Amino acid sequence: MTPEPRWIKSSYSDNGGDCVEVATNLTTHGTIPVRDSKNPHGPTLTFEPTAWSAFVTGIRAGDFDA
Repeated sequence: MTPEPRWIKSSYSDNGGDCVEVATNLTTHGTIPVRDSKNPHGPTLTFEPTAWSAFVTGIRAGDFDA
């Protein structure tokens, strides 16, 4: 049985930004759920841990900066 997601909000949400929440407690189940912090009852995207890790690495490297 998969546990309920424990959502972690991006620290950028505190600044009124367009941010996401990630359920980090489900990584051992093979997926990482992600949702819009402004719409917590809306759709959830799921990523494989390797894909999410590559995305976070790209963010930290500035690959997505405008």
